[in-house]
Amino acid sequence: MQAGHFRSEHDLLGDREVPAEAYYGVHTLRAIENFPITGTPISIYPELIKALAAIKQAAALANHELGLLDKPRCDAIVAACQELMAGKLHEQFVVDVIQGGAGTSTNMNANEVIANRALELLGHQKGEYQHLHPNEHVNIGQSTNDVYPSALKIATWFGIAGLVDAMAVLRRAFEAKADEFADIIKMGRTQLQDAVPMTLGQEFSTYAVMLGEDEQRLREAAMLICEINLGATAIGTGITAHPSYAPVVLRRLRDITGIALETAPNLFEATQDCGAFVQLSGVLKRVAVKLSKTCNDLRLLASGPRAGLGEINLPPMQAGSSIMPGKVNPVIPEVMNQIAFEVIGNDVTVSFAAEAGQLQLNAFEPIIAHSLFKSVSHLRNGCLTLAERCVKGITANADKLRATVENSIGVVTALNPYIGYANATAVAQEAHATGGSVYEIVLRKGLLSKEQLDRILRPETLTRPAPLDVLAKPQ
Repeated sequence: MQAGHFRSEHDLLGDREVPAEAYYGVHTLRAIENFPITGTPISIYPELIKALAAIKQAAALANHELGLLDKPRCDAIVAACQELMAGKLHEQFVVDVIQGGAGTSTNMNANEVIANRALELLGHQKGEYQHLHPNEHVNIGQSTNDVYPSALKIATWFGIAGLVDAMAVLRRAFEAKADEFADIIKMGRTQLQDAVPMTLGQEFSTYAVMLGEDEQRLREAAMLICEINLGATAIGTGITAHPSYAPVVLRRLRDITGIALETAPNLFEATQDCGAFVQLSGVLKRVAVKLSKTCNDLRLLASGPRAGLGEINLPPMQAGSSIMPGKVNPVIPEVMNQIAFEVIGNDVTVSFAAEAGQLQLNAFEPIIAHSLFKSVSHLRNGCLTLAERCVKGITANADKLRATVENSIGVVTALNPYIGYANATAVAQEAHATGGSVYEIVLRKGLLSKEQLDRILRPETLTRPAPLDVLAKPQ
């Protein structure tokens, strides 16, 4: 069936010439022509290819166990799938990440690549489907409508595991800085106005705690995507599948992936509902929002070097300007901000796509997949970049931070229990009007002694709940 550098393949719409060396077939060829949208093929997401291969391998083993697929074909399909899971032939997954058809083009791309590689392993030529067919053998007992969403969940599960690991790297970087800066006193701020003193370590510990919380939220979201609809086939009835297929393929898929997958209790609901993807996207947005806020803080604290806050120094990564000599910009926090903006936008896309499903199927899962995979991948890369190329190299301007505290009006808050709110307000107003220090004004007014002030304004008293002997009003 091959002539020159092409082979002829047939489908519902007729005959087409497919490149002889291609492992994909006519269905994939039509998808390439129909969806020239982004120019980005699904091979950009290796976790998706591996998830599809895992499902096809599990299906072959299940169908062989149930007497529907002979051993030679089963073994060839399994071997081809194992090669895909090892990273081979991914360049043959060429359909666009954005496609119509509810993922059918992706499923057929997988069926064709696996079939043609299996044919080679059996000693046949690509396209000799009379020996092993993409639909009749690779796709037996399956539909795009249960394969594709199940593959998305498996791929996303692996992606989340990588993201959680990257977030842990960033969290540990912030924890190390929190320890390093534990004794460096500074002014805290609310609404960009001086508030009360704290330590720089306390400030950095906040960023670590926020990451730790979101690591747990992601693990919880990952549990939701362990429920799959494999065995539902087209809409949930399981039509064309063996009556025992669902539990057998689940067992096989668990063994292959190592994931504690479960078959959904209602396959009709699971085939049309994208709620788990919406939940996960919301958690990814939460992660992005908090990381972006953290990077806003880093950029603000490092602003300057002379005309800004200048409390910390970010490690210089590159020249910051083509016109201003010596300028260095906070490029690493800036790139994380932009990742966050993208993730927030992706969440909107996922929400619209999930809402747009109709009746027994959601046709828009390809854009859900593309959005989720981008969010997970970019957040992972961003966390690792932020940790390695920014947070680990941050230094503190300790002397400037202490001087800011000593010159701040905000320390007057610590005197409320001793001189009263009215007196403290008067001291603050005078300090603001004259530029004088709170310490000096309190002494001059005779509101407290030097010994009392020194005891009250100790750093360890200012940055944590005061011991009883300090809170006791002077006699």
